[in-house]
Amino acid sequence: MLQSIDQINSLYREIFGAAPLSIEKVPQSGSDRVYYRVSGEPTCIATASKNIKENQTFLKFSTHFKKSGCPVPAIFKVSDDETIYLQEDFGDVSLLNELEQHGYNEHVYGLFQQSLQKLAHMQIKGHVDFNYDWCITSKEFGRQAIVSDLLYFRYYFLDTLKIPYDKEKLIEDFEDLSIYLTRVDHKYFMFRDFQSRNVMVKDGNVHFIDYQGGMKGAVQYDVASLLWQAKAELPDEWKNSLLEFYMDCVENVLQKEIDRTRFVSQYNGYVLIRLLQVLGAYGFRGLFERKAHFLTSIPIALRNLRWFLKNKHVGIVLPEFERLLGLMVEDEVIHRFEPPKATEATALVVHINSFSYKSTGIPKDETDNGGGFVFDCRGILNPGRIQEFKTQTGRDKGVKDFLEQQTKMPQFLNSVYNIIDIAVEDYMQRNFSSLQVNFGCTGGQHRSVYAADALARHLKNKYGVQTDVKHIVQEAKNWINETY
Repeated sequence: MLQSIDQINSLYREIFGAAPLSIEKVPQSGSDRVYYRVSGEPTCIATASKNIKENQTFLKFSTHFKKSGCPVPAIFKVSDDETIYLQEDFGDVSLLNELEQHGYNEHVYGLFQQSLQKLAHMQIKGHVDFNYDWCITSKEFGRQAIVSDLLYFRYYFLDTLKIPYDKEKLIEDFEDLSIYLTRVDHKYFMFRDFQSRNVMVKDGNVHFIDYQGGMKGAVQYDVASLLWQAKAELPDEWKNSLLEFYMDCVENVLQKEIDRTRFVSQYNGYVLIRLLQVLGAYGFRGLFERKAHFLTSIPIALRNLRWFLKNKHVGIVLPEFERLLGLMVEDEVIHRFEPPKATEATALVVHINSFSYKSTGIPKDETDNGGGFVFDCRGILNPGRIQEFKTQTGRDKGVKDFLEQQTKMPQFLNSVYNIIDIAVEDYMQRNFSSLQVNFGCTGGQHRSVYAADALARHLKNKYGVQTDVKHIVQEAKNWINETY
């Protein structure tokens, strides 16, 4: 990390002639790339990654799309070994952030329109003279890629439901669907991961990031990705009107009319692919890797799929596949993944404490219930050993970023969630009034504080159950608890 910062400092000096004011790590979001916000005149983003092929792809894509007038970041400087590059900073507000903050209002709708308008330009104008040899893996999203996504859904979600089916007939349906979807009228550049998290909003304008996984493919795929993103939960009227707006944009760029009936039919097919991709990912992360927060998203995804099956048509008959999809979205299956929710009548309160093994010892449960859980966080790398974190706590951003990105705290907490969830669901059912959970570390300042807040947040989001959080060491120091 220190070596990367030194390199970033040097690159910034080379291109801008002065040292940056600060270099701060930006929280990661699932990839191995590490991002830094480099403050100065100007502020920029530094990306560090050992994946040279991916770096080269992003840099070549960005240079090409910038020349094509697309809303992508300018590249300022690249290290000699191509492991670090400086790029334009579009801020930290995404289209999803705007939606979550403002809701479904005219302002946000306008941002979605702007995103689709610029997407159509990038797909079609960006396709001109584009070299698909630059792509990281496949040059085109074709039949094999579609079948691969369907098999991923089958292995990691469908098979876990244990619904009997004819495997040969299902594979035949997969093949038929893949052939149908590859025979589209409009194949240009396909972003591949065009979702509201990858659309940044700055000064009222939208900008695109994370397009290095792109390839040649159907333009409908990216629109389906944006409008049917589970996290966004766009209203049906928005999905329909924005699709019409996008088709207007495509016609404007192409300077000709398109067959809208055929376009929408194929679009629906790609919506189905995206919905199944999401279920496959949730199944893998939730059912196989046992990451609790992915399990809570499965009912939402299944309800999206049920609405789609009732209201949209793909344009091809798939007997075995359609039969299985119908069984998948029945209430019995959806309820299987839904956690019980606390109500006003729920008696349970989960008492969560952080403590110091060194100075306070394990808190005693003063309720009639007694017992509870004690988790030792001392196996997690200690932020307190780093000078800049010595006066901070598990609620400060720097400490949280360190624990989330440079330690095994996420894996540790995921295991904690799986254990505590069992007890919480059982206690709610049996009308117990109290459960105590304690997190200890050496000083009760960093790891245990972070873990206690994380569990409280998890239980609130998943069950809506009442929690009582106490940070024993910090409260003894008159430290004021903030909202977790």
